[in-house]
Amino acid sequence: MYVRDAKNRDEAWLLDHIEAMGLDDMSFRSRDYVIAVDEEANERVGFGRLRIHKDDPELCELTGIGVLEPWRGQGVGAHVIERLVETAATEGFEAVYSLTDEPGYLERFGFEPIDDADLPDRLRERLSEKRSVVDEAVVGLRIDVDAFDLPAGDREAFKNAIAEGETDGDHEESPEDFGIDPDTATYKYDTGS
Repeated sequence: MYVRDAKNRDEAWLLDHIEAMGLDDMSFRSRDYVIAVDEEANERVGFGRLRIHKDDPELCELTGIGVLEPWRGQGVGAHVIERLVETAATEGFEAVYSLTDEPGYLERFGFEPIDDADLPDRLRERLSEKRSVVDEAVVGLRIDVDAFDLPAGDREAFKNAIAEGETDGDHEESPEDFGIDPDTATYKYDTGS
């Protein structure tokens, strides 16, 4: 399992999963995302975005964090968030903000609630938008990049993550894995014999 920068070829996959999970896709740019990948199956299992606001380039926001259902609870989201906070630090940001209806999850890593009045102007506007679209319970959080802490259990779980319902090595590839219906398929070199 590893986390990498999103590539152009990930765009359709990202948009499909952002829509399916009902996540914020305002000002979507695939290059702002990172993707968690199960390297054994070469399968994308999670994602997240670090949004740098054009109208306030000193401001970055963690948004659009999603993990596919069978991979939840195994440190995938934690590693996506870690990668995004590291990226913010590398790009010179001192703090990362997030607007979320799941504050308890981010608080595990050191994010702290911030009063609406103390949010930067642009984030106060976004908070109002998100409360009207997502949920009235959306709150603002903030973390200093050097205060991020990944719990040890999340690191270990991520190393050993496996899709819920699967056991290591129990999946044998079949034509269906490639979108082929073996009962009706014709093959490129079918001789009719």
